[in-house]
Amino acid sequence: MSLKEEALKLHRDSRGKIEILSRVPLADQKDLSLAYTPGVAEPCREIHRERELVNTYTSRGNMVAVVSDGTAVLGLGDIGPEAAMPVMEGKCILFKYFAGVDAFPICVATKEPKEIVNLVKLLEPTFAGVNLEDISAPRCFEIENQLKRETEMVIFHDDQHGTAIVVAGALISALKVIGKGFSEVSMLITGAGASSIATAKLLLDMGAGEIILTDRVGPIWQGRPEGMNWAKEEMARRTNSRRVKTLDDAFRGTNVFIGLSGPGVVTREMVSSMAQDAIVLAMANPIPEIFPDEARAGGARVIGTGRSDFPNQVNNVLAFPGVLRGALDCRARDINEPMKQAAARAIAGVIGDSELNEGYIIPRALDRRVAPAVAAAVARAAMDSGVARIQVNPAEIAEDCARQVERLAGLGKAR
Repeated sequence: MSLKEEALKLHRDSRGKIEILSRVPLADQKDLSLAYTPGVAEPCREIHRERELVNTYTSRGNMVAVVSDGTAVLGLGDIGPEAAMPVMEGKCILFKYFAGVDAFPICVATKEPKEIVNLVKLLEPTFAGVNLEDISAPRCFEIENQLKRETEMVIFHDDQHGTAIVVAGALISALKVIGKGFSEVSMLITGAGASSIATAKLLLDMGAGEIILTDRVGPIWQGRPEGMNWAKEEMARRTNSRRVKTLDDAFRGTNVFIGLSGPGVVTREMVSSMAQDAIVLAMANPIPEIFPDEARAGGARVIGTGRSDFPNQVNNVLAFPGVLRGALDCRARDINEPMKQAAARAIAGVIGDSELNEGYIIPRALDRRVAPAVAAAVARAAMDSGVARIQVNPAEIAEDCARQVERLAGLGKAR
């Protein structure tokens, strides 16, 4: 069978990818009395007395809602909430298998930011965290910012911050390979949506030198009259200080290319015009901005894509499970910049200096060392930056996460 046929068969035969299982036995009358009436009244009374105990007596403290309106799904675009469900289910099983986080898909039949915000706010008694997914820009920025202001849940938009974290992790290692630091290099990012803007912000916060962002019109610059919105205007004030106005000029002499745009927008000649020892991360899926062989022919030294069939796959699954695991375990009020930077460094740190080379700058997607390392680093950064509600031992978080990952990996093989 083709990949299409196999994928359709898997989803059809299993009728989706998630199910709800009990953590407690229900074999006899005693089990029923403890799990349900009359025993269930006791934790209800305790939670009524002290609301925070909901995280002690129920699964809420480990529950994440994966929320989407289906407006920016993978490379498929605005396909609607029903068609987004397979992706959201997939996200949920990644949360579970990589970090032991229980997640549930919430696909909503509205594109109005206020309605999405209100819906998520009403879910706060059930979920400790929210992963916003595949919501188009700039509405995704508004939704995230408002939810952070108006709820106590951990709010994470993976298309923004997950992408930014894994790109930063890949660049930490890639820059080691070429012997340069963040402040010594210039960067070009094609695409000016949620992931591109979040990536640029994180890299600037980590000390990056000049960054140029481009969209379908061309490079973004302060005062550009066409195709701007408030999010692009904000980035125009922080990037492209030389006001470069063509894509060819943006490539000329730059050290790092980050592709978060679309297929085939980069040529071998563009890569040839970059600085020596160029880094090319072409992450459009399924067809990258430029294929690795073409980038290599253009002189690039370090090359990554978003695909699993080439070396150096820059994949969000390296970030979001561990980030949410660490944030939930310390009951963080926010996922802030120190936590994102810590996650990026943890991803890069999984690869030892002796292993690091042009073809191995980022751990592979199925590397089970990553989520525990990220979870511990995120929890530590949350405590250090004052957003953790409780104090935890990062080493114990890493050990517990690793145990869950190994247990679930065994269950996956059994199935």
